Amino acid sequence: ARVAVALHPAPSPEPGVAPGAWVDPSATVHASAWIGSGAVVMAGAHIGAQSRIEPTAFVGRNGHVGAECLIHPGAKLLDRCILDDRSILQSGAVIGSDGFGYAPDEHGVRHKIPQVGIVHIESDCEIGANSTIDRATFGVTKIGAGTKVDNLVQIAHNVELGEHCVLVSQSGIAGSTRIGDRVIIGAQAGIIGHVEIGDGAMLGAR
Repeated sequence: ARVAVALHPAPSPEPGVAPGAWVDPSATVHASAWIGSGAVVMAGAHIGAQSRIEPTAFVGRNGHVGAECLIHPGAKLLDRCILDDRSILQSGAVIGSDGFGYAPDEHGVRHKIPQVGIVHIESDCEIGANSTIDRATFGVTKIGAGTKVDNLVQIAHNVELGEHCVLVSQSGIAGSTRIGDRVIIGAQAGIIGHVEIGDGAMLGAR
């Protein structure tokens, strides 16, 4: 890993806002950050030092991007969600989509429950392509520092993931589940809601 990094350093475009990007006047963009063409940064958002927002990426209202983050093309950090320092969103990742919450009435008609919480991704995380992390109904959906999420993973509302976990492709975690530190979840493993998984647990594929 160290040799590969040395031989293939990450590109470092000149800081600034590229032509064709749209940054709301109330957003705060550090002078050393870069916003690519077609990217959108909404009102009240914060983009930290040396972060890169690639073309067509999106940062929602009052979203927070820390220092040295990378948001790849087409990834979305939705309103009020937080991406801490040195974290990466791969293309197509959606952070802060609505949790899957509906309440049936006496006729069996389901009514949407407003999802008003946020997602907080802590430092040194990576979220894979087309993975989704739902905002909390209330409170916070949390991804602990150093956690790595593969492509096509679903993390539901109010999940709390510990530090340095690994979630492999097509795994899914239902709402309000708590997962400890250094947990490994294999491909296509499914976890029901409202359970707790301790530190260091390993779930095999499926």
